[in-house]
Amino acid sequence: MNLMIIRKIQKFLGYKFTNVSLLKHALTHRSASKKHNERLEFLGDSILSFIIAKALYHHFPKVNEGGMSRMRATLVRGNTLAEIASEFSLGNYIKLGQGEKKSGGFKRESILANAIEAIIASIFLDSNLYTVEQIVLQWYKKRFKKMSPIGTKKDPKTRLQEFLQSKHFPLPIYHVGQIYGAAHNQIFTIYCKINGLSEILIGIGASRRKAEQDAAQNALIRLEVE
Repeated sequence: MNLMIIRKIQKFLGYKFTNVSLLKHALTHRSASKKHNERLEFLGDSILSFIIAKALYHHFPKVNEGGMSRMRATLVRGNTLAEIASEFSLGNYIKLGQGEKKSGGFKRESILANAIEAIIASIFLDSNLYTVEQIVLQWYKKRFKKMSPIGTKKDPKTRLQEFLQSKHFPLPIYHVGQIYGAAHNQIFTIYCKINGLSEILIGIGASRRKAEQDAAQNALIRLEVE
């Protein structure tokens, strides 16, 4: 990664690194090197969650905990982070292994989202919490303007759980059926069992959480709730 590219990325992000190696590390996928960005991603996920939670607390003083949790989930979910990454054209700069490149990893939602979380951690390590908070809030500025607690829909698992509880039915049981693919590019199949339904509902996703949400959505359709 040459100096011109580094300057371009920093301009997109709105932050100039003191230690540029942190930026390079954040943009290195596990398929490309043993020194990859997953630890940074882990840290960045927690930092992002805190920043968004704090901002929601101050922006929406009359919204209860459940409403704020749903808004936070919307703002930190994978497709939102991937959108931000796409706005910065990050896919062009993520270091991938040859196999991942050929399979289109530079535009895969999970890889883009993970890179954003890793960059958040790298900015924090290069500066401090206040600085990374200001940077992240700038990225989210237009999204906060559009955010409304009324328009924030509960996720499928929550809706399914609340429906079953309202009917005094047992909660659904989820378990992993199959996992396909390499460690960095897995596809999960989740089976969802609901008391009273003879069939097993199936969900598929790039993570266990996403597959469970897909199974719950299919259950809501089968139960004619949606």
